[in-house]
Amino acid sequence: MIDPKILRTDPDRIRRSQEARGESVELVDELVAADESRRQSIAAFETLRAQQKAAGKDVARAKGDEKAALLADMKRLSDEVKAAEAAVGETEATFTELIKRVGNLVLDGVPRGGEDDGVVLETVGTPRDFAAEGFTPKDHLELGEALGAIDMERGAKISGSRFYVLTGIGARLELALLNLAMTKALEWGFTPMLPPALVKPSAMDGTGFLGQAAQDVYHLPADDMYLVGTSEVALAAFHSDEILEDLPKQYAAYSPCFRREAGSYGKDTRGIFRVHWFDKVEMFVHCSPDDAEAWHEKLLGWEKEFLQLLEIPFQVLDVASGDLGLSAARKYDCYAWLPTQKRYREVTSTSNCTDFQARRLGIRGRFDDGVRPIATLNGTLCAMTRIIIMLLENHQQADGSVHVPVALRPYLGGLERLTAQA
Repeated sequence: MIDPKILRTDPDRIRRSQEARGESVELVDELVAADESRRQSIAAFETLRAQQKAAGKDVARAKGDEKAALLADMKRLSDEVKAAEAAVGETEATFTELIKRVGNLVLDGVPRGGEDDGVVLETVGTPRDFAAEGFTPKDHLELGEALGAIDMERGAKISGSRFYVLTGIGARLELALLNLAMTKALEWGFTPMLPPALVKPSAMDGTGFLGQAAQDVYHLPADDMYLVGTSEVALAAFHSDEILEDLPKQYAAYSPCFRREAGSYGKDTRGIFRVHWFDKVEMFVHCSPDDAEAWHEKLLGWEKEFLQLLEIPFQVLDVASGDLGLSAARKYDCYAWLPTQKRYREVTSTSNCTDFQARRLGIRGRFDDGVRPIATLNGTLCAMTRIIIMLLENHQQADGSVHVPVALRPYLGGLERLTAQA
């Protein structure tokens, strides 16, 4: 959540941020009023409590009729204190509900607009000219089925639409990507993690996924648990309600991810681009807020390095303010070239969440100037299904085989090409 001090000292900054997000500016006015009501109720409660304590001392010294009168007054004060305490609870609840609906403050320099208004910062690599090579590229599903790597029909038989099974070389390819990703993450100073994919409501809410993103979340009502859509949730909550002494902390987690894909009916229904379950390696950083922007650039740099190791052409986008999601103050996406669609599609994302998630999760650090909330950042290193798509399509050969990038070969037993027999 945002820092309540900013609400009191610079509410116009929050209004500007909400407007940039395309969210309610009126919410800020409601929040200002709720904060004033909350502070007034706290002051009233504290005044009555002070009167109650003073009256208690008077009762202890009084005798006879005076004591009886004071005891009657004490009873009245006690009732007023209970009512005032209840009022504090109500105004606190209202304030908390409202402040949780306010998105993180958009950083200066973030482009304004919606989903289609991100700014391309960089283009890396050159898409292949398949026409010049004398053949028409096949899409990832046709390639995957021919290689015995992807089985959509049996995935649907097992679990329904938007599910799949990686088989044979497809399964080996994911495991190879996992090992390459974790090897690189270790080189970059990350601690490998295998966190739970089921989390408590406090973890999901603390990372901001029960707000705008709630429609995409799988909930298990009987247990009041949630299936994560990203291991960011578990990695953020890993240090909830803690005071951290030695920052930064870097974690890289491999986990299944589950998403309803609400609102995507009819979009990307072919193959494994938009599915309800996929595996992912996610980077996560807990650091000083002063270092957050520098860490954001580092995470982006590692995402770019990984895509270059896989020899995949891509672009870097500075995501527009209306497409940031609740927790991000700035977000960079990498879009890889998809030959059969002749356009770039999202494969990685990295977000600077500043101190927004840390405030919700109660994560603080001990700094020279005292104890205060830290910053959290996340970055996709390898979303398996989408990277497999890009590998198959970008590296396909005229004979139906698929070139294996040099960096990936050690994790595939030295294979230089994927074939139906591999």
